[in-house]
Amino acid sequence: MAHQIILPRTMQIGKDASKQITETLASLNCSKPLLITDKVMVELGYADRITSYLAEHSIALDVFSDTVPEPTVASISAGVEALRAKPYDCIIALGGGSPIDSAKAIGILGKYGGEMRDYKFPRVVNEEGLPIIAIPTTAGTGSEVTRFTIITDEQTSEKMLCVGSGFMPTAALIDFSLTLSLPQRVTADTGIDALTHAIEAYVSRKANLYSDAQALSAMALIAPNLRTVFADGKNENAREAMMLGSTLAGIAFSNASVALVHGMSRPIGAAFHVPHGLSNAMLLPAVTAFSIPSAPVRYAQCARAMGIATQGDSDDLANQKLINELKALNADLQVPTPKDFGIDKEAFFTITSTMAEQALASGSPGNNPRIPTIEEMVAIYISLWD
Repeated sequence: MAHQIILPRTMQIGKDASKQITETLASLNCSKPLLITDKVMVELGYADRITSYLAEHSIALDVFSDTVPEPTVASISAGVEALRAKPYDCIIALGGGSPIDSAKAIGILGKYGGEMRDYKFPRVVNEEGLPIIAIPTTAGTGSEVTRFTIITDEQTSEKMLCVGSGFMPTAALIDFSLTLSLPQRVTADTGIDALTHAIEAYVSRKANLYSDAQALSAMALIAPNLRTVFADGKNENAREAMMLGSTLAGIAFSNASVALVHGMSRPIGAAFHVPHGLSNAMLLPAVTAFSIPSAPVRYAQCARAMGIATQGDSDDLANQKLINELKALNADLQVPTPKDFGIDKEAFFTITSTMAEQALASGSPGNNPRIPTIEEMVAIYISLWD
């Protein structure tokens, strides 16, 4: 069986890769970019850095910095308005997953019009939007190499999953030096997000030999370095490993799909404003324990790739080590429970069935080795509380 593999047209990977922005624009025959980012990237000076690189080559750059941490229909609409204000021929997306996801949606809506809901899954968006050059500043989402974007509908609190080659960035500049100033909490949340991408891609029902190779390599890079970057954010070797691991994990899940963790994570984020990586972390141990009986060999290989089980360990022992490690990782990275995060208990328990229904509708649970019922997802949600 053949598998379609979709990647950016070009990638620059390594320290100072972001300095290749002018050469990348030239390779795409683009000269009128709009930079889409957020206020943090402006405050940290990263937006000015890109502006300066381009000014040296007489390329003017306008900046739209009103993206929000969890992109919404309203924030995308504001970006589309900015994009249509001038004849821009491409987008530079700078930041974590939210600015890059925003840029993907803005590029499609800005060119084709309509409403964001028109583009949500199960529609597959293969129309080509404006060229996007993605410059990630976190080692986590992998959005620079994925054909997905997630936008929240404020009216329904639904996190809409949008899928298709139209959302794949045209180019990616993957510069780990941009992650050196990340705060501990962002480092932890995005790092566990990347690890979740790799694990879910490997156990997904849509996994293939290509995605397997990327996922296993990603786990081998992320697992030994996540605690290190949490404790010492200036460790360049660990930051570089995390950045490459995140990108490989993004490639893996973009070509194999995520599964139950992500399906159940999105409704938590939409309803209670929990950062995406953090809600993944809350769910990862429980969902992994639920899913192992349907894919014990695959999960055991994850434990071995992560370096927490040996080739001599039985699959049962490797899987027990995997569960123990995921719980220990959450403890070491100070991942809160929903209760500790400050979510209202009654509100959380009241909405568990709705969240389960939204998770199922996203399609991601259908990729899981063990496909859950609504009742089983509700039980998992309840088990997270404290």
